[in-house]
Amino acid sequence: MDVILYLAGSLVLLLLWIRAKGFEYVIVHHRWVFVCLFLLPLSVVFDVYYYIRAWLVFKMCSAPKQHDRRVKDIQEQVRRWKADGGTSFMCTGRPGWLTVSLRVGKYKNTHKNIMINLMDILEVDTKKQIVRVEPLVNMGQVTALLNSMGWTLPVLPELDDLTVGGLIMGTGIESSSHNFGLFQHICVAYELVLADGSLVRCSPTENPDLFYAVPWSCGTLGFLVAAEIKIVPAKKYVKLQYTPVRGLEKICERFSRESKKKENYFVEGLVYSSDEAVIMTGVLTDEAQPGQINRIGNYWKPWFFRHVESYLKNNQSGTEYIPLRHYYHRHTRSIFWELQDIIPFGNHPVFRYLFGWMVPPKISLLKLTQGETIRKLYEQHHVVQDMLVPMKCLQKAINVFHKEINVYPLWLCPFILPSNPGMVHPKGNEAELYVDIGAYGEPRTKHFDAKASMRQLEKFVRDVHGFQMLYADCYMSRDEFWEMFDGSLYQKLRQKLGCKNAFPEVYDKICKAARH
Repeated sequence: MDVILYLAGSLVLLLLWIRAKGFEYVIVHHRWVFVCLFLLPLSVVFDVYYYIRAWLVFKMCSAPKQHDRRVKDIQEQVRRWKADGGTSFMCTGRPGWLTVSLRVGKYKNTHKNIMINLMDILEVDTKKQIVRVEPLVNMGQVTALLNSMGWTLPVLPELDDLTVGGLIMGTGIESSSHNFGLFQHICVAYELVLADGSLVRCSPTENPDLFYAVPWSCGTLGFLVAAEIKIVPAKKYVKLQYTPVRGLEKICERFSRESKKKENYFVEGLVYSSDEAVIMTGVLTDEAQPGQINRIGNYWKPWFFRHVESYLKNNQSGTEYIPLRHYYHRHTRSIFWELQDIIPFGNHPVFRYLFGWMVPPKISLLKLTQGETIRKLYEQHHVVQDMLVPMKCLQKAINVFHKEINVYPLWLCPFILPSNPGMVHPKGNEAELYVDIGAYGEPRTKHFDAKASMRQLEKFVRDVHGFQMLYADCYMSRDEFWEMFDGSLYQKLRQKLGCKNAFPEVYDKICKAARH
């Protein structure tokens, strides 16, 4: 009883303090208060609801039956838009705050919103080694189901809330991508509702132009309603080797060498300063050495990037066996390292043991409650970018990142880029090894200017024939954008499928120069 009275009294004092300071002041200067008291519990409710819903739908086999009806409803919405004159562009009716991208989609206020309620796993075909899913299925759902059946995706992007639709229409990557490519490269077919309301299936042999034009198109060629994705047998553990490396030249040489080894199923690097990094290589295995198993996904465990950093501080290599699903979502609890800026004490053992089971807060809820003040602060004083550059340019790229933004850690993830048609492909006619450089955090360069610094990074990436992930803020002009991306097939399909009056061009949808 005394404990309850104490907690109630503390809550009353907290609310009085919030009232005295003002809600916006608390949200901006002490955001952790709002996140811990409200967003963390609400995030748990969201997760439990969607987990139970997905499990029930799949077990009752109702998803395929409902799928056809829901697709017909989407077709009918498009046909009604056309019959009404089609005076505005179309977009999905999913609220902008529900997406993982930090960008605010203002276009949803002026475009015709087409409601797409497709969030179920439709079929797992272990004979064909294919899973068929709807576009709003997220990576948390996929791993929970497939791993329980002994299967997994060859490329399974990190964060739980990333959706199949976002990973196809944008892009996705994981530390196995040096063998399998980007997320789009493990997809074997897409089903879309086009601008005229028709339903079409595309694959490398059926409507191949559309198949290769869909990735990176950001929903500007049609509405994705289903995707077929390759699956592979899973194993229980990832045997992970941690190797600290010092000296930028040695870091880049070691990372490039490990990325070219096909026997490495996973390759990842965390760069903690301009000359310090930990390079990790992993293989799948069903056997683990006693005493070396690290269930890094347990809520009381240290955040993964801090755990990795301990090998650097101790200047020693090490090997661990991590359960497969724990490995796939190793950065989820700390949202890579973004959560340290929201809950500064989030990695403290006391917090982890008492409240770690509620972490992380949903990114969508963080967006919904951030307000205009925090949004502008993040825009001007925070960087969230993924730049994809040829592996041969890695050392030069890290130097440019250090000069322009000085954000650490940097995430390094290698991937093979096939010479396929579409918006993103190597300069030559052969596949080429690239690396994703992820920068997430507060820049430490003096007189940082978001627009000027990002434009310098974008110019460097264009000059080396690299690419910028489109979930992030993009400051390029239209000409610069189409210098970076190959728009030939995309524009051909836009014309052929009647998209020009139905959907905005991808540049107009995502680039700041077009949206302001």
